[in-house]
Amino acid sequence: MPTATRTPVTTDKAPAAIGPYSQAMATDTLLFTSGAIPLDPLTGTIPEGSIEDHAHLVFRNLSAIAEAAGTSLDKAVKVTVFLTDISHFQRVNAVYAHYFSEPYPARSALQVAALPLGASIEAEAIIAL
Repeated sequence: MPTATRTPVTTDKAPAAIGPYSQAMATDTLLFTSGAIPLDPLTGTIPEGSIEDHAHLVFRNLSAIAEAAGTSLDKAVKVTVFLTDISHFQRVNAVYAHYFSEPYPARSALQVAALPLGASIEAEAIIAL
C-alpha cells in the first residue's frame, strides 16, 4: 500500500511552534495547519487588543502558513475555530468574512475552557494544495 508524503511547512511570517509540532504538514493534495493563536510573529507574544484584533492576527498567521505552502485561504476546505467565549461568535464571523469567500469552507466553531498562553481564539485549517 503506498504511503502519502508528509512535508513540514514553516515560515518566519507566522509564529514558530511553541511545542513539539509543525506549523503545518502538507500531503500530496492537502495542507493541515496546526492551531494558530494570536501570536505576533515578531515578538512571540499575544498583543493587547479586541477579539477582532486577535481574530485578524490568527487569520493572517494562517494565511502566511498557507502561502509558504504555495496555496491560500481561498482554497480552504475546512476551518475549525476555538473560542474561550462563544459570545464572540458574531464578532469573529465579521472578521472571518475578510479572509474567506464563497463558497465558504466547511467550519466548526466551539467554546473551549482554555487555550495556550491565555489566548481567546485559535483556528486551524485544512487547505487544498
